Amino acid sequence: MRHAAFLLPLLAPGLIWAAPLEAREAVDASEPSDLSVTVYRDPNRRVGQDMNRNWPQGFAMISETRTVTLPPGESTIRFEGVAEGMVGVTAIVTGLPGGTIEKNRNAELLSPAALVNGALGNRVTITRTNPATGEAASEDAIVRTRADGGLVLETQDGFEAVRCAGLPEKLTFDRVPEGLSARPIFSIDTRDETGGTYEVVLTYLAWGFDWQANYVGTLGEGKGDGSFTMRLLSWLTVLNDNGQSFPDADLLVVAGTINVTSNYRALAQPPRAAPLRLTCYPIGSTAAGSRIAYPPPPPPPPPPPPPMADNAIMVTARRSESAQEMAAPGSVVSAEEEQLGDLKLYRVPMPVTVAAKGLKQVAFLNRDEVEAHYVYVARCSPYDRFDEIEDESDMETTQMLLVTRNEEDKGLGVALPQGGLVLFEPSSYGPQLVAQPNLRDYAVNQDIELALHESTQVFSECARVGKGDPGADDRPWIRMRALLSNANAHPVTVRMVFGASGEWDVRWPRRTPRIKDGLQILELVIPANATRSFDWEIRRSG
Repeated sequence: MRHAAFLLPLLAPGLIWAAPLEAREAVDASEPSDLSVTVYRDPNRRVGQDMNRNWPQGFAMISETRTVTLPPGESTIRFEGVAEGMVGVTAIVTGLPGGTIEKNRNAELLSPAALVNGALGNRVTITRTNPATGEAASEDAIVRTRADGGLVLETQDGFEAVRCAGLPEKLTFDRVPEGLSARPIFSIDTRDETGGTYEVVLTYLAWGFDWQANYVGTLGEGKGDGSFTMRLLSWLTVLNDNGQSFPDADLLVVAGTINVTSNYRALAQPPRAAPLRLTCYPIGSTAAGSRIAYPPPPPPPPPPPPPMADNAIMVTARRSESAQEMAAPGSVVSAEEEQLGDLKLYRVPMPVTVAAKGLKQVAFLNRDEVEAHYVYVARCSPYDRFDEIEDESDMETTQMLLVTRNEEDKGLGVALPQGGLVLFEPSSYGPQLVAQPNLRDYAVNQDIELALHESTQVFSECARVGKGDPGADDRPWIRMRALLSNANAHPVTVRMVFGASGEWDVRWPRRTPRIKDGLQILELVIPANATRSFDWEIRRSG
C-alpha cells in the first residue's frame, strides 16, 4: 500500500499534462454577400488557338465577402461552397481580429461511399421491399466493410452483402459523418478573446477558368479612294469549368500574358466524391468457380441532359437576327477598360452570374465607324528571274491586309485583346462571311494589320532582269523589275517587301524604303484599272 501511495503523486502530474486540449468550436461562415471574379487567360494559349472547353488552363482570383460570428477563444471557420479548383495555398482571409492559425481544405465530398466509410462500425437502417406485396420491412444493421468493394452488413440474422439477395434494398443513415459536405469547404482556425460578429473577405486563386475576345466586323461602303468604314463589336467570352456558380459577381478579365511559375493545376486537386461499388460473390464454389454463366450487366442508363449552363452561351444582350443588328448601338452592355500595371483590365459595369460548367459572353467594345483600308502585299526576291508574261492571268496574286490604326481618330482608341475576328460584307442576299483572321494583343496607337485572303483583283510579278549573282562576294547591284496590276475601280496601295531588315540595299528612284515589323518595304499607289512597271536596283548588304 505504501508503494501504491508513493506512485500516485508521481502519476498525477503526468495525467494532467496528457489531458486533451479543448476542441475548437466549428463555425459556418455565411453565404457570400459580395463576390468578385477576376479571370486570367491561359498564358500558354497562342494567338488563333481556341479555348479548351474540356480542360481550361487559365485561372481566376475570387474574392468572397462573408459574415461570421465567433465564440470567445479558438474556433474553426468553415467556408462552404468555394470553387472546387481552389488553390488552397493562395487563400487569404482578412477582417479577423485574431488572424489565421491554420488553414485546411476538405479532401472528400459527401457521396454514397463517404457515407458508408463514415458509418463503418456504426448502425444504419436497411429497408427491403417485397416485390410481390409491395410491403417494406426495416431493421437495424451494422456496417462492417468500407465502400471500395462489396458492402457487408451485420444484422440479427448474421452477415450479408447489400443488394445481393435480389430484393430492392435501401440504406438510411441517421446522420452525416463529421467533415463531409455536398460542396467544397475551406476552413481556417482562428482565435478571438471576446468573440463577436465580423465581416471577412476570403480571397484565393482557382484553376479551371479561361477567357478570350471574339470580334464581329461588318464592312461599310467604300469612299472611292480604297478606304472604308467598318462596324466592330467585340465580346468577352468567359469559361468556368468548376462545378460552382458565382451569382451576381463583379466580373473582371485581365488581358496580357503574366509570368506563371507555379503549377496551379497540381495544387488545385478538387475534393473527391467517391462512388459506392457493390459486388456479389458468384453462386458455386469459390475454389472451383461458378458453373453458372452470367450474362453481361446491362448498359448503364443514358446520362440526364446537362443543365442549360453546360451547353448554352449566356449572352448579356438582346437577341439579334444578323451581324449588322449585333453591332447596333445600345444593343449591349460594354465592359470598361482599366489599367493594371502594364496589363489591361476590363470590368463589367453590372453584376453577372458566372455559371458552373458554362460560358458567359459580355460585350466590351461597340464601334460604328472604324476607318480602315486594304493593303496588297507583293514579295520580291533577286534570286527569282523575271519571265515575260502575256496577260495578267500569268501574274501572281497578292495578299490582302485589312489595315487601320488603334486610335480615336480612326474610331478605336482602346486596347484590343487577342481573339478571332469574323468579318462580314453586305450583299443583296444579306451579310456574307468574307474572312476570319486572328488578332494578337494591340495597344492604343499601334498599327493593326490583319491578313485576309489572296486578292483576285491585284496581281504582281517581281524579280531580277539583269545579269549577276545576288550572292556573289563582290556584292554587285542587280537590276530588278516589278509589274503591278490593279483591276479595281479605285486606286489601291501595294506594299513591296524586299526581305528582312539589313538583308538588302535597295536603290529606288526618288524613294527610300522603310522598315516595318522587321521587314524592308516600300508602298506604291496603283491607279484604278491600271498596270504599272517599276525598275530599281538591289544588292546584298555588307
